Amino acid sequence: MLMNPNKDTQLCMSLSGRPGNFGLRFHNHLYEQLGLNFYYKAFSSQDLPGAVAGIRALGIRGCGVSMPFKEACIALVDELDASAAAIASINTIVNTNGHLKAYNTDYIAIAQLLKSHAVPQASSFALRGSGGMAKAVASALRDGGYRNGLILARNEHAGRALADSLGYRWQAELGEERPQMLINVTPIGMAGGSEAEQLAFPAEVIEGAQTVFDVVAIPSETPLIVQARAAGKQVITGLEVIAIQALEQFVLYTGVRPSEAQFQQAVAFARA
Repeated sequence: MLMNPNKDTQLCMSLSGRPGNFGLRFHNHLYEQLGLNFYYKAFSSQDLPGAVAGIRALGIRGCGVSMPFKEACIALVDELDASAAAIASINTIVNTNGHLKAYNTDYIAIAQLLKSHAVPQASSFALRGSGGMAKAVASALRDGGYRNGLILARNEHAGRALADSLGYRWQAELGEERPQMLINVTPIGMAGGSEAEQLAFPAEVIEGAQTVFDVVAIPSETPLIVQARAAGKQVITGLEVIAIQALEQFVLYTGVRPSEAQFQQAVAFARA
């Protein structure tokens, strides 16, 4: 942690409905290791316009944006990077002399993970969710060449809109379908939530899948991931997502890219 802040210390922050410590520990660890005069703090807010206005007015350098603010923030910034404009969802705001530009590093993280885990493009998939993060995941799948996709969402309007925009199908529930890849982009399984102990997909559906991807990061071993590991499935965890997207945020805020070793050390520190 920064031990001697001064008038020139650059502040960064995050806005989330359920603030956690991963980003705070990740960023502050790297600031210290790289000798950067920055400090990072996590916040929640009931006044989103006021919070974003504060970023501009106080010269806060960067802000990570999490659920449920990823779409609502769009109207409050000055410019959208292509990564955010393409999917109408943001997770990062960079403040340059009062000009707020928004990005989506979630998209970058998802695309990298699909490639690094070598998930076959021919895989059929079912994605549960229809919010801002679901847009990032589904867009990365579409752009990665995954054509046989199903969006599962109880909200028919949002689910159909997402599916139609990307050339996928929508259903309220999975029914008899058995996709090869299962993706959870809802709060099901999230620590502290009302559905923390629940599975995002039934056990028999997990058994028939090849890859299981849970975007929930806290805990990294969600009930879905635990069930999938026990069934011998390839898994992609939310921890992997937040680590990569946090790295890309760090680069946007500071202009410095840590080494792979420094990145892995920061992830380990953030998890401890």
